[in-house]
Amino acid sequence: MEQGLGSDSVPPSGSIDKSRVLDVRPLRCLVPMFPSSPGMGSVSNPQATPFVCVPPTGPFPPGVAPLYPFSVSNGSHNRQNTTPSGAPNQPGLYGFGNTTIPSPVPLNAFRTPQGPSANGDAGPSRKGNKNRAMQGIVIEDDGYSDSQNQSELYASGFSMHVNDVEDGSSGRRQKNGGSQKRTRRAQQHLDSFSEVDVDSEANRFLTTFGLVELDPDRKSNGDREIVQRILLVFDLLRRKLTQMEEAKDATPGSTRRPDLRAATTLMTNKGIRTNIMKRIGHVPGVEVGDIFFFRMELCLVGLHAPSMAGIDYMSVKLTLDEEPLAVSIVSSGGYDDEGDDGDVLIYSGQGGVQRRDGQMFDQKLERGNLAMEKSLHRANEVRVIRGLKDVSGSTGKIYVYDGVYKIQESWTEKNKSGCSVFKYKLSRVAGQPAAFTLWKSIQQWKGGVTSRSGVILPDLTSGAESQPVSLVNDVDDVKGPAYFTYIPSLKYLKPFSSPKSFTGCHCLGGCQPGDSNCPCIQRNGGHVPYSSIGVIMSYKLLIHECGLTCSCPPNCRNRTSQAGLKVRLEVFKTKDRGWGLRSWDPIRAGGFICEYAGEVVDASRVGELASEHEDGYVFDATRVYEPVENVHDASSESAKAPFPLVISAKNSGNVARFMNHSCSPNVYWLPVLQESNNDSYLHIAFFAIRHIPPMQELTFDYGMIQSDQASYRRKKCLCGSAKCRGYFY
Repeated sequence: MEQGLGSDSVPPSGSIDKSRVLDVRPLRCLVPMFPSSPGMGSVSNPQATPFVCVPPTGPFPPGVAPLYPFSVSNGSHNRQNTTPSGAPNQPGLYGFGNTTIPSPVPLNAFRTPQGPSANGDAGPSRKGNKNRAMQGIVIEDDGYSDSQNQSELYASGFSMHVNDVEDGSSGRRQKNGGSQKRTRRAQQHLDSFSEVDVDSEANRFLTTFGLVELDPDRKSNGDREIVQRILLVFDLLRRKLTQMEEAKDATPGSTRRPDLRAATTLMTNKGIRTNIMKRIGHVPGVEVGDIFFFRMELCLVGLHAPSMAGIDYMSVKLTLDEEPLAVSIVSSGGYDDEGDDGDVLIYSGQGGVQRRDGQMFDQKLERGNLAMEKSLHRANEVRVIRGLKDVSGSTGKIYVYDGVYKIQESWTEKNKSGCSVFKYKLSRVAGQPAAFTLWKSIQQWKGGVTSRSGVILPDLTSGAESQPVSLVNDVDDVKGPAYFTYIPSLKYLKPFSSPKSFTGCHCLGGCQPGDSNCPCIQRNGGHVPYSSIGVIMSYKLLIHECGLTCSCPPNCRNRTSQAGLKVRLEVFKTKDRGWGLRSWDPIRAGGFICEYAGEVVDASRVGELASEHEDGYVFDATRVYEPVENVHDASSESAKAPFPLVISAKNSGNVARFMNHSCSPNVYWLPVLQESNNDSYLHIAFFAIRHIPPMQELTFDYGMIQSDQASYRRKKCLCGSAKCRGYFY
């Protein structure tokens, strides 16, 4: 308006002349840009210079600045891609230029309403981004045009993958209770996190794992070691935050997002991430079949940069103009994707938002959809990450890297609401390891649709475990290992003596986080050591579990190692290392696998067992074991048992006796102490160091011997690790 709007003076009530016609102008309008001549001020007579018509995306002559929102840098609007140092990028893989991934992509301070979370293509409008940027959060917004306002965004319920439910929650996701309720709850969670000294915890983990200052080259191009190290630090920090939050707020069903907080801390505050240069094809350090339990893990390792958008793309200059090319997609089931075929995926485009009033829109050929169309014609490879249901008790998803695909064709069709959507047919490039197809095969084995080949025994335990353990040999004619008696737990002839009597807890409903009166929680430093799904929450040298005199039920969280197997395991014949152990199910980092069962023997008999060649089935807690940390420093400590425990599984034992040695293991052990009155029962529990995909062999480090017998007890190591010592004991 010419008058009244934006004016500081407010006319008195009743003095407005309603007969006047006001000149109403839009609040946001585009006007011609007139470059300033040299020597002139920024405000000059428009007639002093000739009219210049400048496209909104450039190029811009001297004196002309880009218009908002084209001044906002993202993958599709960058006119000159540069490295972190400011130098232009050099041509990358496949001849395409690399693009720096915007840092970072998590959002953690606002509501996550339910919506079509499938591919996660929906993203917030720029109007919403402006508010969130004030909180130091940057997000990818590939799903919405600039004309869509914030109310439409929240009405549609954008996908932020609220299925990444935290371990410490009850596993139930709260229903939508109104936008104000969601906003208030999200702010409460943010405030509670601010009370936690997140920075000091992050620094502790980064120092331990040698990530305080990440080399710029390894930021741009990662490797297997750095990828695993970053993911491990992220998960340890995430679990620690969960444990600390649980101790302060044990409300059943509360939804926490420590994964977002941990990722924000690492990427934004610490600059810890790798493969920040976008590229076509595989990502260094990430292997086909790798699994991820959180979308933020994909961002950390550069496999898929946006935390919400289902299509990630980069701008490349193949001709005179730049054009977008798709680099990766996430297919997680919310859109009408068709992915049952292990080698073919029918992928739905992004967009087509449902507003609060119920209206739907046709998808547009822009952003991710345009990048997919360009990739069809350029025939470049596109990484495919499939989101699968987590059957371990969580309501979240597991993201499986299924390798690279190529887009074969595209078309449009009407969806159930009558709106036009883009469809893309992708075919998997041949010669890659099995990933999604392996998951499908395992589900068919479990459902009895097909039979597992090479099965000798369907259940090696004869019902002793809650989960059957198959005995499989598909490499030779050996019919099975030497006879032994299967026992699910450790057998003690006489327990260790405790110097102090312990009468146990009185938690009739189970030990609960935040209960400062529980003596078992007090012995664990004020925290329950496990999550509700059996994940170890922090690295400790000793775990105190509830014992025989405790009043808590068998399903108490602090009895995790006593509940038996939680995953479907398989004893299988290896090609050159005898029998081994692996899982049909994916295992989370920190997830409990099994205990080492057998007969407790006197520590003085270790030499005797070795001379009788029985030490292949002996666990000796008195050995020196490598710590979990990849990088050792003065503060690194290995697991230490409070008693000289030696277990023989030669004649009786469980699945742990088949676990082979590796110099780069994916499993580690911790001593678990169960006390009753003056008796102490020490057990050995095995946990996953990192996420373990199905059918990957489970291994741990057998440890080192520091004695005169060490030289003649060495065995040749065949683990095949890049860090193989060449021998083990």
